[in-house]
Amino acid sequence: MRVYNTLTRKKEELIPLREGEFRVYACGPTVYNYIHIGNALPLCVFDVLRRFLEYRGYTVIFVQNFTDVDDKIIRRANEEGVDFTAVSERFISEYQKDAQGLNLRPATAHPRATEHIDGIIEMVQALIAKDYAYAVEGDVYFSPRAFSEYGKLSHQPLADLEAGARITVGEAKRDPMDFALWKAAKPGEPAWDSPWGKGRPGWHIECSAMARQLLGETIDIHCGGQDLVFPHHENEIAQSECCNGAPFARYWMHNGYINVDSVKMSKSAGNFFTVREVAEKYGYEPIRYLLISSHYRSPVNYSVESVEQAKASLQRLYTCRGNLDFAAANAAATTAPEDAALLAELAGRRGQFIAAMEEDLNTADALGAVFELVREINVRVLETGASKAVCEDSAALLDELCGVLGLLYRRKSVDVPSVTAQTLAEERGEARKAKDWARADAIREELKALGYAVEDTPQGAKLVRI
Repeated sequence: MRVYNTLTRKKEELIPLREGEFRVYACGPTVYNYIHIGNALPLCVFDVLRRFLEYRGYTVIFVQNFTDVDDKIIRRANEEGVDFTAVSERFISEYQKDAQGLNLRPATAHPRATEHIDGIIEMVQALIAKDYAYAVEGDVYFSPRAFSEYGKLSHQPLADLEAGARITVGEAKRDPMDFALWKAAKPGEPAWDSPWGKGRPGWHIECSAMARQLLGETIDIHCGGQDLVFPHHENEIAQSECCNGAPFARYWMHNGYINVDSVKMSKSAGNFFTVREVAEKYGYEPIRYLLISSHYRSPVNYSVESVEQAKASLQRLYTCRGNLDFAAANAAATTAPEDAALLAELAGRRGQFIAAMEEDLNTADALGAVFELVREINVRVLETGASKAVCEDSAALLDELCGVLGLLYRRKSVDVPSVTAQTLAEERGEARKAKDWARADAIREELKALGYAVEDTPQGAKLVRI
C-alpha cells in the first residue's frame, strides 16, 4: 500500500515498523460541544484506513484521544456554573452516540488528557533538562528555535512561521514562537500539582505524552485534519523528538477540508453543522457515505444535494443486497456449470477494490468498484435467476467490500413484510398465472395501502416497503 506522507510530500510504501502490526494515533475531539461534520471527516476516513489494514491481515493498535481539559471546556463550564468534568463527560457521551451512529469502531484506547498528567509532567521535565524548554512564573514554554528541524512537517522555514507568532497579554515567554507545555493556574480553572506550581497542560503536549505511553516513542502513522498540520502536529514532532531522541511518526496522513455549498465550513461564515443535526434529518449513514465518497485529501463539499445523492447511492446498495437475500431464499439449490466462472469474474471486483485502496486510500475509486459489482450482480445474477450458491456468494462479496468501508450496517433493521402482505402477494401471483389482471392490479393497490410495493423478479414477487 502507498500513502501520501505529509512529512515527505510524496507517496511512500506503507511499511510497518513492527512486523504485522501498525500503531496509529488519530487526534480526537475537544469535548466541549457536539462534533460537527468537519470533525466527522477524519473520524470516518481513518476508521476506513484502520478497517482496510485489518482486512489486509495487519493488527492495528488505534489510539484516539479526547481533549477533556481546554480553554473552551473551561469557558463553557464557567458559563454553565458546573465543574469542567461535567462538560467533558457529557460531550464524551454525546460523541459516543454519534460515533455509534457513524459506525466508527471504538479505538483500542481512548485516552484523556486528565488521565495522563503524570506522563505529561515527566515529558516536560525531560524537555527542561535537555534545554528545549524553560519555566517562568509557573508556566513552561518550549523553544522551537532549539530544534533545528522545526517546520519540517508544514514545510515552512522558521522565519515564515514566525510572521504570525505573537506574545499575548499575561505571557512571559522569551520568544513569540515559544509555545506552552504547562500553564500556571488561574482563578476558576482546574489545576494539578507540578514542580512549577499548580497548573494544567498545554494542548500540544497531551498528544505527545499519550502517544508515547500507549504506542511507544516511534509510531507508524499519525493522522488528523489538514488544519492540524501547523501548529499542533508540528509542535508534537518537536516535543516528542526532542524528548525521546527518536523519530515521532513515520507517516503523517491528513484529510482535506469540509466545504459547505463550496465555501469552507466555519462558525464565522455561519455554515456550521453538527453531525447530530444533520443525522436527525438524513440519518447517519448518508453522512459517512458522503465523507468517504471523495479522496480523503480532497475537499468534501457538503450540501443538501450531495447528502441526498449519498442517500440515493446507499439505497442502490441496500436494494441490491436485499434482492440477493430474496433471490437466495427463492432460487434453485442446483448449480450450473457456468457458476464458477461467473463467481470468478465477480471476484475480480475485489482486486479492483483492493488496488484502489492500496493507492493512497482511494475510497472514491473503491466505491466505483463496489458499484461495478452491483451492476454486474443486477444484470448477471438477479436478472438471470442464478442459483442459490451464486446469490449467496455474491451477497458475501458485497458485504465484504462494504464492510471495509463501514457501509451497509443498518441491515439488521430490514423490514419483514406482515403475514397479510405475504398472503396477498401469493394471491397476486396466482391471479397473474390465471391471467386475472384485474384481480392482480387490485391486490397491488391493497399492498400499496399496507405500505408495500411489489416487484416481479425471476425468483418471484418481492415486497418492498414504500
